[in-house]
Amino acid sequence: QLQLVESGGGLVEPGGSLRLSCAASGFAFDDYAIGWFRQAPGKEREGVSCISSRGFNTHYADSVKGRFTISRDNAKNTVYLQMNSLKPEDTAVYYCAAGGTTVMAMCVGGRYDYWGQGTQVTVSS
Repeated sequence: QLQLVESGGGLVEPGGSLRLSCAASGFAFDDYAIGWFRQAPGKEREGVSCISSRGFNTHYADSVKGRFTISRDNAKNTVYLQMNSLKPEDTAVYYCAAGGTTVMAMCVGGRYDYWGQGTQVTVSS
């Protein structure tokens, strides 16, 4: 059974850091691009960052450039999102998704095949 399980969310003060993990199982992880999306109440789903199947190509939303870093460890079937210098505007539920597509098609076009249940990130004083 295919699964994407997010973890690592929580409550953090502005300027703090969190590392999200997305653990995959039940499909050919090495063949899929992986992306992180987020959604806050009343807002559209936003593609935050995506990474190609081999990890050589990445994309970041302008709002997180220079603060977030996406990476993957194919030996562990896991993708990470390191989030630094967090702002209240980063508060959202973060989802990971998998797709047999390009980084741009996933992050900008919003195309993917599988998705996880999400993990809450709250940035507040």
